[in-house]
Amino acid sequence: MGSSSPTAEILAIGNELLLGEVVDTNTSWLCRLLTRLGGRVRRAVLLPDEVEAIRAELEGALRRGPDLVFTTGGLGPTEDDRTLMAVALATGRPLEEHPQALQMVAARYQALAAAGYVASPELTPPRRKMALLPQGAVPLANPIGAAPGVLLPLEQTLLICLPGVPEEMKAIVEGPLAPYLQSRLGKAGFAELRLLVDCGDESRLAPLLEEVQHRWPQVYIKSRARAFGPGVRLRIYVSAAASTPEEARALIEEARRHLEERLREAGIGTEILGPD
Repeated sequence: MGSSSPTAEILAIGNELLLGEVVDTNTSWLCRLLTRLGGRVRRAVLLPDEVEAIRAELEGALRRGPDLVFTTGGLGPTEDDRTLMAVALATGRPLEEHPQALQMVAARYQALAAAGYVASPELTPPRRKMALLPQGAVPLANPIGAAPGVLLPLEQTLLICLPGVPEEMKAIVEGPLAPYLQSRLGKAGFAELRLLVDCGDESRLAPLLEEVQHRWPQVYIKSRARAFGPGVRLRIYVSAAASTPEEARALIEEARRHLEERLREAGIGTEILGPD
């Protein structure tokens, strides 16, 4: 990946993740999205619903200074939803009731009550809790759930707090958050392809991949081993991030041509599969 790519870190929060009760699909989805937009995720962690653990990780992330920091989980109405409390401590931005966020929460419960999904639209203390945002934050409308997402611009980093429910997280990212991501990621580009090779021995491929990687350090090249056995064909993943999509495509095409040439010389056939 290009060193000039915008960088990101992801904090997935929830005891259920660390207990193995819930699989963290949010992080892999965000990694894939950010990579395709030309960004580079350089760190991702799982954290418990503990204020000090979240605070310490956030403070470390902010010291490293990535362009984007995402948190997922911990925005709901229950006592163990503590993400924004930790954000307030890590950033020195106290929590305060945000009028627009409160309107979002109120509108959601009015709609839920009208549909018969909840008994009352009353803004109870647990519901009002979801409108307590760090000072200076911008609420992001949640098209599916009750808790708004949170956008907090800091000096160097844009901090983005999202719900842990995957459908809610994706709806916010693809909806109200999209313009902010575009402004941070700019025109950065990403390109990728996959080769299927007539070789089941990854150790045979290793020196050829190393040679290509050395010649094109901006390109990421990785073989994907699955099993040994007759008829096994391995996949080689080739990708690059660059300042524009065109530059990224040119990089992987140059690397692909050289790699196919070296594989051909070694008597190894290839087939282009394209991106997933």
